[in-house]
Amino acid sequence: MTEQTSTARTVLVTGGNRGIGRAIAEAFVAAGDNVVVTSRSGGDGPDGAHTVRADVTDSASVDAAFKEIEAQFGPVEVLVANAGVTKDALLVRMKEADFQDVIDTNLTGAFRVVQRATKGFMRLKRGRVVFISSVVGYTGAPGQVNYASSKAGLVGMARAITRELGSRGVTANVVAPGYIDTAMTQELPEEVKENYRSMIPVNRFGHASEVAAAVTYLVSEGAAYVSGAIIPVDGGLGVGH
Repeated sequence: MTEQTSTARTVLVTGGNRGIGRAIAEAFVAAGDNVVVTSRSGGDGPDGAHTVRADVTDSASVDAAFKEIEAQFGPVEVLVANAGVTKDALLVRMKEADFQDVIDTNLTGAFRVVQRATKGFMRLKRGRVVFISSVVGYTGAPGQVNYASSKAGLVGMARAITRELGSRGVTANVVAPGYIDTAMTQELPEEVKENYRSMIPVNRFGHASEVAAAVTYLVSEGAAYVSGAIIPVDGGLGVGH
């Protein structure tokens, strides 16, 4: 059972209408927070969450979403930058546009939302940021030069924010999931899934709720002294990296 927060916070989860983002939003709803999720497609978030349409590749769209949130709930206090895409291809075949599109969503998109959220953080003199990266950001993976680069960049972003805004009561951390049991991984052929499992020390895929648990810890009062950290939720897959 998720511990109830004493005071409801305004929490924004980008891409919170599906997969890992949805599980994170559900955890915050269960904690009693005011939860908003963004969806580029307009798909609904979990029960108890408010959904706003927003495209993280468009600064005007991001600003409009924040204005809507602020009008209804006040400044965003907790930001989870989760929205992301993949456009996999081997390096020699990857189109420059596909590299740029992934960077623009996964990395520059995170910059757009955290920069906009910082306006509220400065007024409140506090804020919590969690970037959802990936084990691929530090292990690499064939066919994912664009994705790995975007996810690795989030680490530098979190650490720069930590140094820049730490004295203003803002923490910024990274959660790096490994292979998580989602609709996407469930569609993989069984032999492919078995190959992936064989590389994971705990010999199973993770659950989205386990990623959510790491996120909720990082924005809790107990983690106020944790900033610039990378928390892997990968079953040991990235050990040694």
